Amino acid sequence: MAKTGKNTSTAGSFSLECVLCPRLSDHLAGIRTEYPGYHARPVAPFGDTDPALLIVGLAPGMHGANRTGRPFTGDHAGILLYDTLHKHGFSNQPTSVANDDGLALLGCRITNAVKCLPPENKPLPAEIRTCNTYLRTEIASLKPGSAILALGLIAHQAVLRSLDLRIAEFRFAHGGVHRLQHDYRLFDSYHCSRYNTQTRRLTPEMFNEVFSSIRGYLDQRRS
Repeated sequence: MAKTGKNTSTAGSFSLECVLCPRLSDHLAGIRTEYPGYHARPVAPFGDTDPALLIVGLAPGMHGANRTGRPFTGDHAGILLYDTLHKHGFSNQPTSVANDDGLALLGCRITNAVKCLPPENKPLPAEIRTCNTYLRTEIASLKPGSAILALGLIAHQAVLRSLDLRIAEFRFAHGGVHRLQHDYRLFDSYHCSRYNTQTRRLTPEMFNEVFSSIRGYLDQRRS
């Protein structure tokens, strides 16, 4: 079993008060007015502080992380993700419904390429670039040989950008694996969104295969 660090909701230079993207800040201010009980602020990374696996999603969901304040918590996308994490030994329970439900990640950390909910779930390229400073800090703190899972094309590209790599040299494909500097391994998967799972673009079997590859890689590194 991987070393388990303390679970926390902060990482590097991340700030809950970040307002670097005016469009996103204005959007969240409006949501706080409409939904006063929602987190409606930048969503911090969550999980082990010394992870062997960093999972990178796109951005908080309106009624998921944007509501609860924890990545993939309380929305449809988190159902498959947390169930799969539990099956492969990366979490202590298979569900994530609230930020006080006792969930702990084991050797794993979850973050997003964009930390704030974007209008219509579509961040602008400039917003992705601006928020990349946080992802850069998170990835820089990983141990050599760590695994990184990108959920979708935007997350894939954000990881490469954070390492100053040419995006054209690393093609995104579900099930793809890329060797990066510091011996990092970048694993690609379709995002576990409601659309992808309901249309069967991503099935539980396909997602499990990706995590089996990740677990196999990490176990081999430890042997």
